[in-house]
Amino acid sequence: MFEYINIFCTLLKRDLVIAIRDKTDFINSLTFFVIIIFLFPLTYGTDSELIMKFTPGMIWISALLATCLSLEGVFRSDFEDGTIEQLTLSRYPLTLISSAKIMAHWIIYSAPLIVISLFMSLILSLPTNVIMVLFITLLLGTPILSLIGSIMVVLTVGLRGSMLLSLLILPLSMPILIFSILAINNAAINQSTSAEIYFLGGMLVLAITLAPIATAAALRVRMS
Repeated sequence: MFEYINIFCTLLKRDLVIAIRDKTDFINSLTFFVIIIFLFPLTYGTDSELIMKFTPGMIWISALLATCLSLEGVFRSDFEDGTIEQLTLSRYPLTLISSAKIMAHWIIYSAPLIVISLFMSLILSLPTNVIMVLFITLLLGTPILSLIGSIMVVLTVGLRGSMLLSLLILPLSMPILIFSILAINNAAINQSTSAEIYFLGGMLVLAITLAPIATAAALRVRMS
């Protein structure tokens, strides 16, 4: 058990160090996210009511698109330099390896998006309860995107199909987006958000349970 924890931490640290050294994907994803949020208020000019109404949803949509943009990097470099083949042949479970890489992706790309989202919400003077629900939905929803996306990445990364990857992920992410925006809208009118948050929590538990297994199976198929 302790050996597996040590391997998990080693793989996680490795991916974090690689991301810090090569900041291109991180900067592209973050810049894309920030630009969309900054441009969105210009659409409605000085109509602050419309801005406050639609900004939380736009933040979520921007986070979804930015995540899709960054997902290809989860396994791309390991496929290119042959690392994934060595990891597949190692005696360690592929589910453990997949879990470490998925967590590294969430820390590198999604965690900064959540922080920036909160910062932008404060700048735009969104209500406190809306900001809180936005934070909770992003905290629950973005890991699901990373978990689901990792499966599709393994199946498409060698094909150089960024557009194909997005087309596969976007339909699967619609329930997350719909329930997150429903929760935010309910918070804006002071209605209960428990049902939507519980749904996202259930999806997260299901994704954490099944996605690493599915990713490992996809890796075995790609390496066979």
